[in-house]
Amino acid sequence: MIKKSMVKVEGMSVPCYSLNTLIIGSGIAGLNAALCLYEQGLRDMSVVTDGLGRGTSNNAGSDKQTYYKLSLSGSKPDSPEKMAHDLFKGRCMHGDLALCEAVNSVRCFMNLVRLGVPFPHDTYGSYVGYKTDNDPLGRATSAGPLTSHLICRRLIEEIKQKGIKIMDKHEVIALLDDGKDGQKQVKGAVAIDGDQLDSESMGFVVFNAVNVILATGGPAGMYKASVYPESQQGSTGLAFEAGAAGNNLTESQFGLASVKFRWNLSGTYQQVIPRYLSTDVNGRDEKEFLNPFFPDMGTLSTAIFLKGYEWPFDVEKIRNYGSSLIDVLVYRETVKKGRRVFLDYTQNPKGEGKMSGFDFSLLDEQAYAYLKKSGALFGTPVRRLKKVNLPAYRLYKDHGIDLERERLEMAVCAQHNNGGLKANIWWESNVKHLFPVGEVCGTHGVCRPGGSSINACLVGGLRAALFISKKYAHDPPGDEKFLKGSQDKISGTIEFARGILSKPGSGDFSLSKAAEEIKKRMSSYGAVVREKEAVFREKQKAWKLYRRLKKEITIRSKKELPKAFKCLDLCLTHAVYLEAVYEYLERGGKSRGSSMVLDPQGQKPCAALGEDWRYTCEKPGSYTAGRILEVSLDKDLFVKKKWVSIRPVPAHETWFENVWRDFRDDKFIKEEI
Repeated sequence: MIKKSMVKVEGMSVPCYSLNTLIIGSGIAGLNAALCLYEQGLRDMSVVTDGLGRGTSNNAGSDKQTYYKLSLSGSKPDSPEKMAHDLFKGRCMHGDLALCEAVNSVRCFMNLVRLGVPFPHDTYGSYVGYKTDNDPLGRATSAGPLTSHLICRRLIEEIKQKGIKIMDKHEVIALLDDGKDGQKQVKGAVAIDGDQLDSESMGFVVFNAVNVILATGGPAGMYKASVYPESQQGSTGLAFEAGAAGNNLTESQFGLASVKFRWNLSGTYQQVIPRYLSTDVNGRDEKEFLNPFFPDMGTLSTAIFLKGYEWPFDVEKIRNYGSSLIDVLVYRETVKKGRRVFLDYTQNPKGEGKMSGFDFSLLDEQAYAYLKKSGALFGTPVRRLKKVNLPAYRLYKDHGIDLERERLEMAVCAQHNNGGLKANIWWESNVKHLFPVGEVCGTHGVCRPGGSSINACLVGGLRAALFISKKYAHDPPGDEKFLKGSQDKISGTIEFARGILSKPGSGDFSLSKAAEEIKKRMSSYGAVVREKEAVFREKQKAWKLYRRLKKEITIRSKKELPKAFKCLDLCLTHAVYLEAVYEYLERGGKSRGSSMVLDPQGQKPCAALGEDWRYTCEKPGSYTAGRILEVSLDKDLFVKKKWVSIRPVPAHETWFENVWRDFRDDKFIKEEI
């Protein structure tokens, strides 16, 4: 069981919790990992979170939020190997990780069914599916607009039913590690208890843990234009500081989302073909800004419709008036021209000049057939939305936005980090005993099927729990031995906190200003549109800001301590991400996935856009296409960059007698294959 003691650090008495596994984060990834550990017989663990229910899992969704898994209905053949190869086709994803996510998908999905998540099935019990982006077979399913919220709710209920300890309002601010035998190893963490900030110990808590499962989500706090819930910030900097390597940090997913209430504008929100318009910052000078860039209303209306199926911005879907041209034009309108963009569901798109008005007969066959089969060849976009997907309409109304009366402000927003921390097939990082699970882990490549992130969360927790239960299930060291190797890091963290509390503030450098600088820099230079010279300049500014924060930041009271450490974490994270983006561009990397790299020698997105919008897509066989970039920091925060070959999907043993024998002897637990 978890042991609590009091230890002396820097003249203070600080609570110390000793346990086998510390799980940081309370979204799907962290909660599921805890339950998987419990099922493997481990009880000596705790979920630690800065706010139960505040993360992306519990607060994100779309018109019908997608969950991607092996196909379980219909007549089209599917197999784990086929699914693995389809994941691998997304580029820059290691094949062994793709195989793990594929072969464990049914096990994880059926566990959610067992817990009561209401995934739809037919009369015969078939869990039916549909096609999502980058999906060849219709493997997607959904429990509605709030799929991940429903999963979180069931997992929390199960956690509480089993009596697994949850330590709420605890912000983990540092990982404790050592370099024993030349191999870095995590051994615990430092946190701040939000309910004890005014105490003599300033709320500091230490954890003496054999293992740490890091499930803190993506670095959402880095972006100004973001669909992540505002309560979701991320803590990737903790791992970078401890020596963990990141991979594919260049690869994030961006898409159109509302900004007043943060929500993905995918699926039905686009398939009912709303009207796009822009205004100046004061809401005047209204324009249907897409019209000049499309040849006719049919092409424009079809592109809007396809934005539902093809929601993430994808550079391969720009040319020939593809759906992602819309993202480019929205970005141009908002970031480059400083205007505001809205979706208007009360009116159909309007023609101007040579462009005719909206008419269903102008749609291509796919769009027309969808609306016809849905009984929606009539009326305004909002009437079509209520007919086809009433829950999607009600979702906004429940958040104070009536689409029958109000325009919906939107932007191209950060939505998911496909990259993240490096991990092996057991989700262990290069730092031993540290297991990044969920979005903080970079298992995805350039283009992933929509909804595959939830499957990755679940599979990662399952794999980590299996490995921990078989290899790392021993007790943590005693307090004296623990402190002997950890006291310097704990003391340094406390001394820094005391320092920023005692220094007089200069009045011109605040946490809010620093956070705003980080967000603006990433959304302008490290997001959808990238340019090498600008990224080089901005990464230097990022490191300058980090050094300045470490030296000059001050806070007014102990209550701001968690905010100060979070700002430092995000600042370090955004500097490392920009280092990765620059290295990619320096190696000749071109446009791919959700990032458009400007190239004077490239092609224009469409004839009506200026010369400064030329871009080139990455070519198969290029240096960056065949390798994955790993980035890490040494103890002096010197950036180390390494390009590694992409591991293929392995041909694995399937002879029953051999697998059974290895399973009986636990020989299936292999760190390397």
